[in-house]
Amino acid sequence: MHTIRPNLDFRLVNLRGVDLSGADLSYADFSYADLGNTNFSDADLSGANLSDADLSGADLSDANLMGANLRCANLSGADLSGADLSGADLRETKVTSDQLMWMTLSGQITTVQASQCKVPELV
Repeated sequence: MHTIRPNLDFRLVNLRGVDLSGADLSYADFSYADLGNTNFSDADLSGANLSDADLSGADLSDANLMGANLRCANLSGADLSGADLSGADLRETKVTSDQLMWMTLSGQITTVQASQCKVPELV
């Protein structure tokens, strides 16, 4: 497992296609980041902030996403097989019903239109 200092700030960063498999990324902030096609397999993303992140096509297989904030994240085409999303915030997340079948979930899931998500203003 790669050890990356927890609580790192990756907001608005482009990490498209990077291999972070097995990394300890607990409590890292990936809000609004471009994480498309990134390999997070077996990574520890517990408590991470992935709100409004683009995770389309990402490999999240067997990742620990317990308590992660995925609000307004784009998970279309992401591999979520074996991922643990217990206690994760999935409100307004773009995910298909087929993807939900392979995840470990607990808690309440609320379906809301993704159009309610806001894009930050850059200064």
